[in-house]
Amino acid sequence: MTTTPRTARHLLRDREASLILGAVLVSGFGSSATALVAGVWVKELTASDSLAALATAALWAAVPAAPWLGALADRFPRRHLLVATDLAAAALLLLLAATAAPGRLWLILTVLVLYGVCGTVHDAAGTALAATALDPRLLGTFNGLRLTANEGMKLLAPLTGAALFTWYGGPAVALLDALTFLCAAALYTLLRTPDPVPEPRPGRRRRPRGPLLPPSPTLRTLVTAGASTMLLAGVNGASLYAVVDAGLGRAPSWAGVLYAVQGAGSVATGLTAGTMMRRLGERGFAAGGCALFGLGVAVRALPGDATVLAGSLLIGAGLPCVLIAALTAVQRETPADRLGVTAGRVHTLLYAPNAVGLVAGAGLVAVTDHRVLLTVTGAAALGCAVVPARGRGVRSGEAEEVPGR
Repeated sequence: MTTTPRTARHLLRDREASLILGAVLVSGFGSSATALVAGVWVKELTASDSLAALATAALWAAVPAAPWLGALADRFPRRHLLVATDLAAAALLLLLAATAAPGRLWLILTVLVLYGVCGTVHDAAGTALAATALDPRLLGTFNGLRLTANEGMKLLAPLTGAALFTWYGGPAVALLDALTFLCAAALYTLLRTPDPVPEPRPGRRRRPRGPLLPPSPTLRTLVTAGASTMLLAGVNGASLYAVVDAGLGRAPSWAGVLYAVQGAGSVATGLTAGTMMRRLGERGFAAGGCALFGLGVAVRALPGDATVLAGSLLIGAGLPCVLIAALTAVQRETPADRLGVTAGRVHTLLYAPNAVGLVAGAGLVAVTDHRVLLTVTGAAALGCAVVPARGRGVRSGEAEEVPGR
């Protein structure tokens, strides 16, 4: 193993990394299209705004169960689990395309919940597989490029999905997503990296064993900072339409422009994540991201299209940093036989606060001027930057070998 610094160019020359990224890219396209269309489809079938919101929420219903679902990635071969969940998701989408009707709302919601379960298992298995399949020095760059692929699909897929829905209806979007999962499954079958052999576990246990997180100060610090930042991101997200309406005097559709600019900032961060973590360390990278996010939120409190767009760009560039750093620390510092359950736990710890923040923000924005709310939220996010900034973080690729790898 050489000591040459690894870049995106080095990563893309790695056969296993390229296959995994290709699978993420194609399945992410379909998933992003379906995430947008699910609510629209139910709205068209039922003419109910609340049921449309319920359909979107159904996709995230499995997040609280992520630690238990993630444990499957420690009990079964991860490559096989990825193929199985991709095929299961494709089958669910085909069922949805064939049976969706106003009188079968229960079936639609059930399919969407199970689709979310497949996605949760898939995320944990994919995180664990990458940690064992790739050179540890590639993990920061890989996680950045994976985020870039996901964010890029969030920019392209909703437009494609909306157009396809308008022309041919919801079943066409479901069929497209099913096709992307079949392609992803085919790519995973081409991987050559052997899975670690799961250790036999005596008896049945209802709860994942062991401490909540590995005894790593860096990992625990990054997860704490990430959870706090995602809570504030939820509050910021809830204020979006107040910014568009009261702040800019624009139509609600202008929110799509802000989403696109924010996505562009995330793509830029993803492309440079590996290099920045090597220079700043994981804690420094996360601290800088929290600071950029906080500054962007505060800037969105100011009037003017250009100012709000600049704030959105900073939010998009800053928010992924702490998530990428935390995920890389999970892969680098967790024993191989506990990667799945740990990834599931971290997924819940990072993303559940976002939902709480959205609910809290929805209530706060109704009784508080959005400019005050954004200023306070931005200041709190700047405070979150202090958490990972304390002490010197381990630089990506310089960690000692973890037992069990």
